[in-house]
Amino acid sequence: MKRHILFLLLCSLLPTVLSAREVFPLNEGWRFFFKSERTSDNARHITLPHSWNTDPLAQGYWLETTGNYQNGMYVPVEWADKRFFVKFYGVQSVADVFVNGSHVGSHRGGGTAFTFEVTDKIRFGTDNALLVTVNNSSRDDVLPTSTDMNLYGGIYREAELIVTERTAISPLYLGSDGVLVHTRTLSDESAEGEIEVHLTSKGENTCMLNLEITAPDGRRVFTKRQKTRIDEKPVLIPFAVENPELWSPEHPALYTVTAAIGEDSITDRVTVRTGFRTIGVSTAEGLTINGERIPLHGVVLHHDNALSGGTPTAEDCDTDLGFVRTIGANAIRSAVVPHGQYLYERCDEQGLLVWIDAPLHRAPFLGDMAYFATTAFEENGIQQLREIIAQHINHPSVVMWGIFSQLWMRGDDVTPYIRRLNDTARTMDPSRPTVACSDQDGALNFITDLIVWKQNVGWQHGSTDDVIVWRDQLQKNWSHLRSGVSYGGPGFLGHKSYTTQSEPRSNWLPEEKQTLFHEEYARNLQNDSLFWGIWIENLFDYGSARRAYGVNGSGLVTLNRRECKDAFYLYKAMWNRDAPTLHIVDKRRRLRDSEKQLFRIYSSAGMPLLTVGADTVAVTEYAPCQYRTDSVDVKGTFLVRAAAGELRDSVIIRVGNVLKPKRTPGLPRTANPQTTN
Repeated sequence: MKRHILFLLLCSLLPTVLSAREVFPLNEGWRFFFKSERTSDNARHITLPHSWNTDPLAQGYWLETTGNYQNGMYVPVEWADKRFFVKFYGVQSVADVFVNGSHVGSHRGGGTAFTFEVTDKIRFGTDNALLVTVNNSSRDDVLPTSTDMNLYGGIYREAELIVTERTAISPLYLGSDGVLVHTRTLSDESAEGEIEVHLTSKGENTCMLNLEITAPDGRRVFTKRQKTRIDEKPVLIPFAVENPELWSPEHPALYTVTAAIGEDSITDRVTVRTGFRTIGVSTAEGLTINGERIPLHGVVLHHDNALSGGTPTAEDCDTDLGFVRTIGANAIRSAVVPHGQYLYERCDEQGLLVWIDAPLHRAPFLGDMAYFATTAFEENGIQQLREIIAQHINHPSVVMWGIFSQLWMRGDDVTPYIRRLNDTARTMDPSRPTVACSDQDGALNFITDLIVWKQNVGWQHGSTDDVIVWRDQLQKNWSHLRSGVSYGGPGFLGHKSYTTQSEPRSNWLPEEKQTLFHEEYARNLQNDSLFWGIWIENLFDYGSARRAYGVNGSGLVTLNRRECKDAFYLYKAMWNRDAPTLHIVDKRRRLRDSEKQLFRIYSSAGMPLLTVGADTVAVTEYAPCQYRTDSVDVKGTFLVRAAAGELRDSVIIRVGNVLKPKRTPGLPRTANPQTTN
């Protein structure tokens, strides 16, 4: 095996003896091959992040399989007294790590980071072989066991090599940085709490621990220096900051917390960012930040896009957050598993509120089992939840821990396990509420602090107006619950019904159906004080090999981020008051067969002026930001124009004979249309 490019980096440091922690990226120089190839002779050279499901070698097929990642690193003799740790920020779903043929650890779960110490396996002054075996096949002892979204196999996030002295702040605690900040009491006069520091040593029983907190403006507002005993328990250091700047969506103030080891000189240092704020929940006030009620307008985010697949870059995250800001949402939900740390760092800075799911999740497929009443399954779920909390507890933007999503109350009773998960979250972090998303009745809805009802009445059966009946029953019988609501449905841009006589077809999911569903739900639910939060599923379409088109089309934006669907502009009109919206609905359906048409407009700039051809057409307000006309007589080709303030929108529509799809004699009317997404 050729030496890893890390050798060149290490050589440049040889003249200087390292006296503190160094972190080296481990993203380049990897060789990848499938286990089924039985040999590494044809291994491909790749760079992390990497997924074989978006690799050309997959040839368009969705693969649940095992892949091998090989690398090599040369470690100089001069570093023989150091300690070495390899950290992976995300491997989907099961990883086994080997150094020089020796197994150093296994990790089960694709959404969280993990770290292994490899010191005892390193050979100094020569090559070291690093092998990571990765499997993304479905297993009944690794959560999630049921999901609609693709689990992109591979080392799909970055990796790094951490080099420390013999005594260090431990990189091994649940994949975290080893420094966790707990705020216990908070007021305008003082922020008080504890800093939890995990230490590790080979050869020493004590060390000098130095702590420092720096305010957003760079002022040092707290320092502590104490000799500390090193054992298996973390060190808890009380802190107090006078007159703190509180973190809030309007003022996302961030403090820097530094933990360092050293008496005369610093031998190890870890820096994290955090913010001070209180989170409250009540049936009367809903969710509050620093005592102020904040109605949540949230969007659900999955984990891929059309270009990067399951390996989104920092630029991809910035693009996605740009859509979040444009639509005017103030909260995001990380569906099923956490996103990478970069996303939450930006949320910290931008004042977005975050709900992170644990992977106890059920997809809407009858053959799936989301819960296995086995010790291996339950312990894996507990472990993944503990990793999620430890790795994200310092983010002030994270305001709730998701415990489960859309479980069924059938078969083995899952409620005792949900209580275990909820108790684990509350023990590790009593400062944040727990939350669950449910579409079932039963005792499981009374365990978490917050409950979000996944609602879709009127999508497949009944009328969307039935949601009013459901809301009234909830108000009458369950108003003591701290309730939110989540809803959404698929709609593909390429599924167009040009005729008024179009027949239902299998897997036919036109955008118009999605649009009407969101219009009615927004009219009935958006401003209801019964709910502390409204969550739209989803902001983006996402990859789903289990779906007919390989895509779950329930997003308001296409998988490639190129097209915003009509419903996107509906919420932008209602939520984004900084950028007014004017949007004619259903502009993509430019060919129509009826000489009577009804037009709909979304406007946050006041009642729009609508002209159809040469005629001005009256519009009425149907719901907040929704305007409609009565039936309008039209012929031929004509221009539809809308104006509100300085905003303009228009579309050219043609009315005439529409060619209907040709039906092959003898075949049922279930031909699957192809999506253009």
